Order: sequence, then C-alpha cells, then structure tokens
Amino acid sequence: MEFYILSIFPNMFDSVFSETIIKRAQEMGLVNIEFVNIRNFTHDRHRTTDDYPFGGGAGMVMKPEPIYEAMDCVKSKSPNVYTILLTPTGRIFNQQKARELSKRKSIAIICGRYEGFDERVRYLADEEISIGKFILSGGEIAAMAIVDATTRLIPGVLGNKESLKEESFENGLIEYPQYTRPREYKNMKVPDILLSGNHNKIKEWREREAKKRTIEWMGEEDG
Repeated sequence: MEFYILSIFPNMFDSVFSETIIKRAQEMGLVNIEFVNIRNFTHDRHRTTDDYPFGGGAGMVMKPEPIYEAMDCVKSKSPNVYTILLTPTGRIFNQQKARELSKRKSIAIICGRYEGFDERVRYLADEEISIGKFILSGGEIAAMAIVDATTRLIPGVLGNKESLKEESFENGLIEYPQYTRPREYKNMKVPDILLSGNHNKIKEWREREAKKRTIEWMGEEDG
C-alpha cells in the first residue's frame, strides 16, 4: 500500500513513523509512505500557503493552488489514488473505515492548518474524515492515527493474525480485560477463572466481560 501525506509540516511524522509497527511494515515492503510538502508547490519567496478569508473574519485560510498542484504531483505517480481530506466535519473515523482503507492500494491524506481549507479544495477529495468531535491545530495528528490504524490491518504487518480478531471493535465489542504477572499487585488480584485452565469457562468469562464493557462504553457515548 502507498500513502501520500500532504502537509506543511512533514517533519512532524518522523518519530512516529520510524518506530514499531509502521516502521516494520515499511521495512517489509508492505507499506510505502511518501511525504509531500505543500510549501514546495508555492510560487512566492515566502512559500505562502495561506491567506486572509474573503468577507473578513479571524484567522487564515489555506490557499487552493499549492494543494491542487501537490495533488497533481501525487496523481502523476498514482493516477487512481484515493484522496482523503481531514476536516472536523468529515465522517468520524472508526475501525470499519480502517478496514475499508486497508484494502486500497494508494491513499492520499491532505492535512489542513489554520482556519481550514479554501472551499474549492473539497473538490479534490473522495472522502472527508474526522477523528473526533474536537479541534486540533492541524491534520497531522489525525493522519498519524489513520495511517497507524490502517497499516496494522494490512495482511502480513502483524505477526499474529489472531490478535486482530480479538481486538476492540473488530467483532463489535470492546475487548475483554487482560491480565499478566504478578497474580496480585497492591491487593488487586487476577480473577481466579483465568488461572483455572478451563478454556471454555475462560472464553465464556471473556465474552461476558466484553459485552459488559461494550454496554458501559455505549452508555458513555450516548451521554
């Protein structure tokens, strides 16, 4: 899979994408991530990517020309690239969307800044995505989350396929509680059922706890 990330701050991704799963996926040749600096497609000596909004108002708006030219560059390499625009009003990203994206061959993610994009930038997007009902300083952190969640679903990236099946949201449930050594810590004990060796009973307990957690989580979401 190919990711093209359009940003005016591409260096923000260095530490995140050079570690753990994403690093391994790149080393294995399963994922290629290319950063496209939007400033490289400006034509003034100040490399300006924003301007004042028509009609007045606070803040600055990202100009359309550099973004369109940056996307022209991406499409010259990958004509059928699927383009995502990160906006607060986009569809909320979730595990189902991560699975959908993991099946694509080429994805471009456009990261905004300032007060957002010139409205004409929306015509570049196949889809608009948000990672939650809150405002970030820019789209870079959202892009990191999307790439991470999507990459780990690509076949071959994770060594243990079973770990994906039991993760939260994969089967519509929050993952059951997990414990490891020591058996007791600060008077908090591992449930006896997990030490019983009875795999059927353990499975039943995990299913019951997963359903309980999901109901609690859904109640918090509704609230």
